[in-house]
Amino acid sequence: MAIVKLSFLLLIPLVPGLQAKTVDIGSQRELFVDDYLIASMSGDARQKLHRPAAREVVLTTNAPWEGNTSAYYTVFRDGELFRMYYRGSHWDTKTRKATHREVTCYAESRDGIHWTKPELGQFEFAGSRANNIVLDGIGTHCFAAFRDDNPDCPPEARYKGISRGRPAGKKGLFLFHSPDGLRWSLTRKEPVITEGAFDSQNLAFWDAHRGHYREYHRTFVKGIRAIMTATSTDYVNWTKPTLLTYQEGLSPQHLYTNAVQTYPRAPHLLLGFPTRYLPDQGERVEPTLMVSRDGRRFHRWVEPVIPESAPRDRTGNRSNYMAWGLVELPGRPRHLSVYASEAYYTGPDSRLRRFEYRKDGFVSVHSSREGGTLLTKAFRFNGSRLYLNYRSAGDGHLRAELQTPGGQTIPGFSLSDCTLPPGDEIDKAVTWKKGPDLAKLQGTPVRLLVELRKADLFALRFAP
Repeated sequence: MAIVKLSFLLLIPLVPGLQAKTVDIGSQRELFVDDYLIASMSGDARQKLHRPAAREVVLTTNAPWEGNTSAYYTVFRDGELFRMYYRGSHWDTKTRKATHREVTCYAESRDGIHWTKPELGQFEFAGSRANNIVLDGIGTHCFAAFRDDNPDCPPEARYKGISRGRPAGKKGLFLFHSPDGLRWSLTRKEPVITEGAFDSQNLAFWDAHRGHYREYHRTFVKGIRAIMTATSTDYVNWTKPTLLTYQEGLSPQHLYTNAVQTYPRAPHLLLGFPTRYLPDQGERVEPTLMVSRDGRRFHRWVEPVIPESAPRDRTGNRSNYMAWGLVELPGRPRHLSVYASEAYYTGPDSRLRRFEYRKDGFVSVHSSREGGTLLTKAFRFNGSRLYLNYRSAGDGHLRAELQTPGGQTIPGFSLSDCTLPPGDEIDKAVTWKKGPDLAKLQGTPVRLLVELRKADLFALRFAP
């Protein structure tokens, strides 16, 4: 796990007259995945990147139409069903040739752990239709699908897809639609996005928070793999793609897949798991984390979230891609699951493994035994209760205080009055001894001071 220091500017106490503009957070959940709310930290309080815990292998690509280069997995929940789409392909490492054509495969699950490959009977492979091939022809190299929850979406296009195509000089991204997620048709015969390089998992989705479709695809900038984005109101006509930007101080790195999605517990946030590609290190790849509030500028964390040691067969060429998808599984209400590939090229097959985060548990404000404090920027909120997602170990603790923008403690909301118990809580209401009425502060600029020792603070929200 990586612990990083923010720039020295964040450690300078706030000076009246030099304070940042007050931000409005309303009642939305705010994660400490970037510096949006952070004004300063003292003691040994630091932002800490967390890694998901490795769980079981959920899929092995051992069918004749699959193989060791099966890749570009998409996973999403559709009601009580989990759906998965991925490329089926195999590479002979001795002859350095593909052993069969690429196809798009489909799997489904009721729990996100045990997956079946239904015999769909749609396409023939080696003389038989007894397979889970869901797409053949244009788009099979890197097909990515999603359920379209746009309220204006017609039933016959409830499921949509996007993928690279190269027919007769028409290189670019092609669109697909389906009424059931199984029977797919081309939406247009022409590519809708042509600026970029598309040999990657390009993706698109309906962004309900912003009211438009958004897509992310790969390109090159001075020989370095990079990511572009565009938006659309109808999924057919797209804005001119623009490059993603990042915080200052990052050197250019190859970013292959992007795995960007809205975070369901805080839909104003866009999370991505871009794969860093290291061509000078045996073409290794490793997933990382990035977050955005506008879809174009991202805060990117540089440490891998799934290292090569998690838990095996990730050291080879392109053997450690994050799937596109973040899902809550039945019976796991405190956790979110992600998936990542392993054993690309190396075995007769490749595999997909599940990993698990605690909810909101991507980055925390962390303090060890020495202890420290977090001071937020001034903000306005809506609600009558403050809820925190936190974890304190042993004799560790957290306490919270509300202050005026000038730094004065608001009566009744002091650290000494806070009664937050130690433990491991996803959504715990903060209380103060005298029971002051928090609702009276709605719409008033305040700051939050959090004192923590041997603890992690992941997120906060105000609510009724």
